Amino acid sequence: MRKLQFIFIFIFLITCKLQAQLYVSNNSYVFNRDSFVYVTGNVELNGTNSNFYLRNQGQLLQGATGSSSNRGTGRLSVFQEGTVNNFAYNYWCSPVGNASTSIGNEPFGITMLHVPTTNVASTPATMSGSFNGVSGSGSLSIATYWIWRFLSSTNYAQWVHSQANTDIQAGQGFTMKGTSGSDATNVGEVAVNNPGSAQRYDFRGKPNDGNITINVGLNSFTLTGNPYSSAIDLNAFLTDPLNAAIDGTALFWEHDKTVNSHNIAQYRGGYGTYNGSTSVYTPATFYTYDLAGIQGSAFSSPNNIYQRRFSPIGQGFMVRGAANGTVQMRNSYRLYIREGVANNSQFERSSNEVQTADHGFFDDIPNVAGIDYTQISKAPTPHFIVNTSLNNLAVRQIAVCFLPNAIDGVDLADSKFPAAEADIIADMYLVLNNELYVHSTTSFDENKRFPIGFKNATNGMFTFTIKVNEFVNFDVDNVYLYDNNTGIYHDIKNASFDINLPTGLHNNRFEITFKNSNLSANDDVKSNLMITQNNTNQMVTVHNPNLLEIKSVTLYDLTGKQIFDKQRLGSQNSYQFSTSGLAESVYLVEVFTADNKKRVQKIIISSN
Repeated sequence: MRKLQFIFIFIFLITCKLQAQLYVSNNSYVFNRDSFVYVTGNVELNGTNSNFYLRNQGQLLQGATGSSSNRGTGRLSVFQEGTVNNFAYNYWCSPVGNASTSIGNEPFGITMLHVPTTNVASTPATMSGSFNGVSGSGSLSIATYWIWRFLSSTNYAQWVHSQANTDIQAGQGFTMKGTSGSDATNVGEVAVNNPGSAQRYDFRGKPNDGNITINVGLNSFTLTGNPYSSAIDLNAFLTDPLNAAIDGTALFWEHDKTVNSHNIAQYRGGYGTYNGSTSVYTPATFYTYDLAGIQGSAFSSPNNIYQRRFSPIGQGFMVRGAANGTVQMRNSYRLYIREGVANNSQFERSSNEVQTADHGFFDDIPNVAGIDYTQISKAPTPHFIVNTSLNNLAVRQIAVCFLPNAIDGVDLADSKFPAAEADIIADMYLVLNNELYVHSTTSFDENKRFPIGFKNATNGMFTFTIKVNEFVNFDVDNVYLYDNNTGIYHDIKNASFDINLPTGLHNNRFEITFKNSNLSANDDVKSNLMITQNNTNQMVTVHNPNLLEIKSVTLYDLTGKQIFDKQRLGSQNSYQFSTSGLAESVYLVEVFTADNKKRVQKIIISSN
């Protein structure tokens, strides 16, 4: 294979694809700005003063298969910005490792991070033994205490402390808290080094490349991420049949940035859930934690929606094992796409960027696998979102998705709940195969029913308020919550419904459905019963000309609150009930006959 050598200073300003190796001799450099370099072979930075600069979202793609053969004591330099202050975590995955004459990827350590001083020069970050990282003018102090890894584990005590050690293997994610202070140094990027809680880090080292092995365990979590100096198609990684040892979902940590404390008991955070088969992201619900890091009660719902399909440089996330084994990151997932909401690539940003409703096709995205993205629709997977308020403390969101060829059983298109059932104090979830989920994907059929569960581990009653929040690229006439105990269907498309549940698991009682079976079964009841509201006399009347035996007449408001419930009414021509004193609104009258057939009708109570 031809080797392209740079033995003098050469600056790349445009896209460059090298059908070769890339060799940069000592005292030489490559500078790529706002574009990409694609190398089909290896990269050799052959000298301690041999450099490769990626700036203004410049990226490096490599197309070799198998293990990395990158080498050299020179360094690739690429920027990424954090999004948190000195009290909150970002999850990271380094695109570089130690630079040496050894062949292949090498471990990363936090001492390899720099702070830029110009577009090519930088200063090594200072390693601090305090708990607070600090950003200043052209300076950066990192609190090494907060550098941790999570390696195929299930509980909080299994976090592994890296601190300033060079022991973070390629493909391993790590946590790092941000900095206090700011840095107004302008190095030619879109923003200054740190306008506040957005520290720019300069990753300097040998670029990672090739197949990178990630160990996973059954039902265990592993902190990993994008290990390359380019974006990756996260969907390709999560759904690759060669990666069957993971369950097809990535979990993204969110931390309440308003809590200025290092005390675990003060933390507020949770995991957002991204499904690689549907590209649907369910935002995090924030929980409390005790001193042992054990999840407590729900706290709040920031409702942050992030675009996750194309993971940018440095992005860390959790995966969950579907088996004991390994998965691999591969060059075939690499592509060139600029970070931004409109590009479905978002590390995480503090600002509320708005994505336009563009349901066309992707642009031509340069990529290693040769995928024609112009043939891939950007239209969202058809789905609807259900929100459940947890005692007015926080909101749990679930998504029910529809794909034509989806199976009814569990597969990669279904995403498990982000916490184990044992860790839940009070929450709502989908129930699939007796396990907890936040995403369910199936083919559409209006006769299908979706079991949902509620857990209340508090002492006493707990209120869950449920309603359809949004239809995305999809709509139906009706969505109901069916209660197997009462046989009642509650409209949750047009109104919220309150459920007060005692302590315990309630996994077999409720279902979400599109059809009210009582309506079709009760057509004869509908023709034999008439319900009218007389607002002059403030009376509701149930007309029963054929003298059906009436078991009950119940009045509800649109929140599902019961106004009255009249039982064992026998057979009469009509029944009248006072509506005096009720607020002007729409109400539901529900009539059950002795043979459990039902008639439901809306009435409007208003003043004349």
